[in-house]
Amino acid sequence: MLLDFMEEVESEKEYDGYYYSLGEALTIVVLGSLCGLKNVSQIHQWAESDRTREWLKETFAIDRIPCYYWLLSLLKMVKPDSLNRCLSQWVIQMMPEKRDGLTLAVDGKTVRSTDGKKGYPQPLHIISAQLSELGLTLASKSVEGKSNEIPAVQDLLQQLDIAGCLVVADALNCQKKTAEVIVSGKGDYLLSVKENHPSLLQDIRDYVQDDSLRAAMTSQTIQEKSRDRIETRTAFVSHDIDWLPQKEQWVHLACIGAIHTQFQTQAGKSSQWHYYLSSRQLSADELLHHARMEWAVESMHWMLDVHFEEDYLRVANKTIQENLNLLRKFSLGLIKQYKSKTGSKRALSKLMFDCLLDCSMILRILFQN
Repeated sequence: MLLDFMEEVESEKEYDGYYYSLGEALTIVVLGSLCGLKNVSQIHQWAESDRTREWLKETFAIDRIPCYYWLLSLLKMVKPDSLNRCLSQWVIQMMPEKRDGLTLAVDGKTVRSTDGKKGYPQPLHIISAQLSELGLTLASKSVEGKSNEIPAVQDLLQQLDIAGCLVVADALNCQKKTAEVIVSGKGDYLLSVKENHPSLLQDIRDYVQDDSLRAAMTSQTIQEKSRDRIETRTAFVSHDIDWLPQKEQWVHLACIGAIHTQFQTQAGKSSQWHYYLSSRQLSADELLHHARMEWAVESMHWMLDVHFEEDYLRVANKTIQENLNLLRKFSLGLIKQYKSKTGSKRALSKLMFDCLLDCSMILRILFQN
């Protein structure tokens, strides 16, 4: 039961929960987020309605709804690290025992509403580790400013069970220490190589752009069409890396790869190249798949911005910001799992609206049936 999990969270200060428990407050916010409600004010208004109040009482034994400001105060009391662990335990229950082949995408997002605001020396930056194929956020970690992301990602990966996973990360986290952390955790890495490693990028680019060498690389092409836009992605992979001067500097380096993406629209054609290195001997098809899975965490960040309007959230308290971020990502993960298990073609936003109209839909998504 969701409420039982939420009751395990720890508070920043001693709180007896006499009138309203922390678990009840968190449960209300999760349920409201499943309905697509954008902020605490909307969630509170929804929870106070006669229909929802009766449903919460019958289904979750929540007898009293805190007022808006008390609901904010309760969110402020919850330790984000404790809530993170609590939600991770729920997510772990939904995961398969064997994680071989799963993609763990790691990326950070800056909460723009905290930029230059009182109480934030630097904008709040939250790192998410998401099992992309499942749509589940396994864990999160907050730091002040994007410049602190690299050590925070390394610390987060050390805390997680990543055995069997292929960890994908952007160029910022293409770091030798990060690769070592991943391998020591019995995972593999797929890292994007850009200008922050100029000599490595140049060597891989020169190899791939040599017509005769590229012809010897294994390749795979896929094409997708969306309205008037046609996107063609071709992956190239080479396991022959003895020529690479930096080979010994990257632990267990097994292959290099590149993806050439071509776009065709009514405005014309364009293309771009992306270069990678990996500790797993990937096929070209696998490179296409796992590189695409990195977009899943970016898609989740997009939902936080566009649907929940996180970048416009006017909450001065850092703890509330972190906790709302965690609860929203948890809610999105539940909906994505429901879509995957049921084969539903409905958009996430439409499923959220279904929950708002019908409380029984919330239970189907919550308990995956």
